[in-house]
Amino acid sequence: MLTAVITGHESADATVVIPVSVRDLLPRDLPACTWSGSATHLRHVERELVRAAAGEVDYLAVCTPVDLPVAIGGIDYQVSREAGTLWQLAVLPALQSRGLGTLLIRAAEQRIRNRGLRRAELAVEEDNPRARALYERLGYAVYGREPDVWDEEGPDGLIRRHETMCVLMGRDL
Repeated sequence: MLTAVITGHESADATVVIPVSVRDLLPRDLPACTWSGSATHLRHVERELVRAAAGEVDYLAVCTPVDLPVAIGGIDYQVSREAGTLWQLAVLPALQSRGLGTLLIRAAEQRIRNRGLRRAELAVEEDNPRARALYERLGYAVYGREPDVWDEEGPDGLIRRHETMCVLMGRDL
């Protein structure tokens, strides 16, 4: 169902409503997820999908009616015995602040509950106040901070080590 609501008599402004669904991210989805990161990042996601097949993680996709992912994110069950750890959450930039991140997180929390766990945790970079504000709105509270490091691919194709400080947040489910 596609609904268009024209907001003015002779205006080009409209509100478009498109239903979305949440499912497991699949290897065949990766070519449609280039918006989420570099080729290096997508190779890492591909490796995580192998872990998903082994039951160590869940990797979710919020998809449009034509089955294109517009938000993705993982839940790692190996980081903590008592919690599912959300990570690599991303929403297509043009669709941010439209509720897709909230939908993704709530679906991830349900997966965590389905595993018999009652806590969700995540880490957010200190210099990402927009994401942190979302997590706080969803009930996540800060319980610590720790440094993190990973390789990232620059626009020039070179791999650089990214070092950052993260705020640790959690929520009882």
